[in-house]
Amino acid sequence: MERTLSQLRPGERAVVRQVGTDGPMGRRFLDLGLIAGTPVECLGRSPWGDPSAYAIRGAVIALRARDCAGVLVEP
Repeated sequence: MERTLSQLRPGERAVVRQVGTDGPMGRRFLDLGLIAGTPVECLGRSPWGDPSAYAIRGAVIALRARDCAGVLVEP
């Protein structure tokens, strides 16, 4: 079942399958270690639904849905 990182609900875990984001955001993902094979967990959403907080390699990172829509994950 293929989904994007932005579709994870709070408490769900997945593994990054592909990062299809280029430019500055793609570089930021590389700097964060968000590459294929990286486990991620959605920790929660802001009260308005965007951004969401994700646990990535021991850090908590807030990402907007539009920024992580190109990151494919699998359970």
